[in-house]
Amino acid sequence: MVATSALYRDLAYVFLAAVAGGFVARRLHQPLILGYVLAGILVGPFTPGPTLSEVHALELLAEVGVILLMYSIGMEFSLAELLKVKWVAIVGGPLGILLSIALGVGIGRWMGWSVAQGIVVGAVVSVASTMVLSRLLVDRGQLHSEQGRLMIGITLIEDLAVVILTILLPFAGSFNGLKLAQVTLAVGKGLLLLVPVVFAAAKLVPLLLAWVARMKNDELYLLVALALGFAVAALSQALGLSLALGSFLAGMIVSGSEHAHEMLTRLSPMRDAFVALFFVTVGALINPRALLSDPLLLGVIVALVVIGKMIVWTAVVLLFRYPLRTSLLVGMGLTQIGEFSYVLVQVGRQAGLVEDAVYNATLAASLLTILVNSALMRVGPKWLDRWRIGTVRAAPRTAAP
Repeated sequence: MVATSALYRDLAYVFLAAVAGGFVARRLHQPLILGYVLAGILVGPFTPGPTLSEVHALELLAEVGVILLMYSIGMEFSLAELLKVKWVAIVGGPLGILLSIALGVGIGRWMGWSVAQGIVVGAVVSVASTMVLSRLLVDRGQLHSEQGRLMIGITLIEDLAVVILTILLPFAGSFNGLKLAQVTLAVGKGLLLLVPVVFAAAKLVPLLLAWVARMKNDELYLLVALALGFAVAALSQALGLSLALGSFLAGMIVSGSEHAHEMLTRLSPMRDAFVALFFVTVGALINPRALLSDPLLLGVIVALVVIGKMIVWTAVVLLFRYPLRTSLLVGMGLTQIGEFSYVLVQVGRQAGLVEDAVYNATLAASLLTILVNSALMRVGPKWLDRWRIGTVRAAPRTAAP
């Protein structure tokens, strides 16, 4: 009973903090997620005042926000849109991750780190938060832009890569080819099992939604929508893949129905509430003291994310013959880290490959890079226009590199 009462109190703190943070962000013309994260710091265990005590339980609830947001993003995408960027995602995504890890190892040599720590840091900075990116793209109306499709495609591949990296990182100090083969086989089995389920669902779901729509029962319609999204997300996780990927696929299945827009309208209020819960919870995990405890380490990680990744992803997208402007916008859009980076750095810490200082710096870097990323996505297009970069479109690209 005491724990239950504490959870209800924490939920009150979370939503009051979200209201306050969202209001301030709105008045300052900033994205709402920044207000949510900063408000989360204020109610977190590392700052005075009202404090969340059931952070783990809130993290589990916050996963609902991940599912609902990626589900709704999938509804707004069509398979045809995603296939337009398949080569950049499938080939360029892993290439960008490998280059980011190599960059981490190179900087680590300069910093005096072990090769294993350099690999962990490189992996941590290599994956952007699909959650953060999706929300910023939606807020700015850029989800269906060319750079928006590219960024979403790349981050979905990164979600898959997190599964592999989570298994491989503990062996960074003593890696062998047999382990890679085992991981590849496991992920391949997961995808092979998921593909026929998704294919069958794509055929049956539109019929189910049409039948439910004829019943003209709003409550049942909403329940069916939720059941579809959570079922595919849970299946994806059970197969060793990410919730974000599964819920996105569920949304794409529903997008083929003529009732997708109506379903999205019904889900949006619930989605926005849980998204606020997610970002406040992220803020609660950040220790502001980490900003000052090791400024050099924090500065290196932020530089790797903002400068290193911008260069890496701009070069990768250019490799596929996209215009310079689009490539730069993609590079700017991926200059942040989030929830999956927390997972990877925690794996590295538990394996004894990195110290607590790297873990704390990663959490602090997530806040700083989200701030920088938001600013870059807002002012980046204006800068490119002012400097006349990419105003003349490049020659038509080919379908593959």
